[in-house]
Order: sequence, then C-alpha cells, then structure tokens
Amino acid sequence: MNVGLSGIWGGVLLIIPAYNEAGNIEHVVSVLRDEGVDFVVVNDGSTDDTPFILERIGAPHINLIENLGIGGAVQTGYRYALQAGYDIAIQFDGDGQHDAAFIDRLVDELRHQGADIAVGSRFVGDKSEFKSSVLRRVGIVFLSLVLRLASGVQIKDVTSGFRAANCRAIKLFAETYPSDYPEPESLSFAAARGLKIVEIPVAMHERMSGSSSISGLKSLWYMLKVGLSIIFVGSLKHRGR
Repeated sequence: MNVGLSGIWGGVLLIIPAYNEAGNIEHVVSVLRDEGVDFVVVNDGSTDDTPFILERIGAPHINLIENLGIGGAVQTGYRYALQAGYDIAIQFDGDGQHDAAFIDRLVDELRHQGADIAVGSRFVGDKSEFKSSVLRRVGIVFLSLVLRLASGVQIKDVTSGFRAANCRAIKLFAETYPSDYPEPESLSFAAARGLKIVEIPVAMHERMSGSSSISGLKSLWYMLKVGLSIIFVGSLKHRGR
C-alpha cells in the first residue's frame, strides 16, 4: 500500500479502479491533482505498466496482488475510505471518461440535498455528447427499466461508474458489494436498504485508449445476468430484509 492523501477537499475521497490503464492513468492522476481532491488508485492486478507508472508519478495507490474485477477493486476503495474516516467516496474511472469538473455537483447532492448516492448521468440533461454504442444504450435502457420495476428507483444511466456515496452508503458498500459488473446491482442493493439515490447530468468522454471489457455478445450476457440480479436483490426489499 502506498497512500498519502492531502485532505484539501475535507472528507471527500475519489476511488479510481484501474486495470491495465497504462495509456490513461497518468493523465487522470494529473487532472485530479490539479483539482486538489484526495484520491486513491486501486491497481487491480494490472499486467501492463500501470503499477510502474503509479510508482513513477508518486500517485496514492493500493496494489491488489491479483485481479479481483471492478467490484473487488471498488470495494477495496470503500473499505479504505471507511477506515480513513472519509464521509464521501466518489468512484471515478481510470480511463479518462469522467469529467472532474462535475465532482462538486455530486458532492452537493450528498451534503446539501439529502441524497445518499448521486449518480452522474450521460442521459439526463445535455451535458454529455458521448452516449456509448447503440447496443450498450439498449442494454442500459433495459437495465434501467428492470431497476425501476424491481426497486421503484428510476436511474437512466444505471451503468455509470461516476457516482458519489455518503458515509451511510460507504459503510454498506464496504461490507457488501457486487463482484462482476456492480454498478446496476449496487443501486438495487442500496435501494433495497432504503438509501436515497439521485441522478444528475454530467459530461462524459470516450475513453482515451484501450477498450471496454463489455462488448459484442458479452454485453447481452451482461444484460441478462445483471437484470436477474437486480430482480433478486430488489425482492429483498419486499421481503423486509
């Protein structure tokens, strides 16, 4: 572990899961340093130069000894945030897609508008020109509908990894977090436990280099698998668990 955080934003930590992001991570770290926000990169067992770049640029980071997947990497960040006493944790991708200019808007929803979780969305408002591929958008619409039917929560950009969690959500996610493709499942899980979830417009960009881990036929399997999981987790609310 190599963590040394500044405290400039007072209680806010950005969690950056990174797996083989050698082409992107230095730029992302540079942007966040310019913003003056605390962050920790969770290197998820990368096999490229990601860990060497993190060491070279002196970025606060945690090295996982093997690849746990996005869920395990993000949960590691939540556990660190809980242990270190942060009251807000923001998931922020290491591929350059997320725009740091919108961090303060996510924080405002938690600190002043009473939300437990704030999701940055490409599909609310007109902030984002980048909307992802047609197939991915169809899957997102499907999962959004399943989430609304299962939990009563309407979030249009259910797969967005740009999201803020308050101390209540941090504690919940540090204890239990989905493993494979956790963004939609974690929203269903949080809703089942009564957390208030809101969605706000943000700008997103195409990833700077590399490719998404979900593409082609894999995206169809992802949609079905996650949809079933959302339905199951949502049923826990109705059973009082």
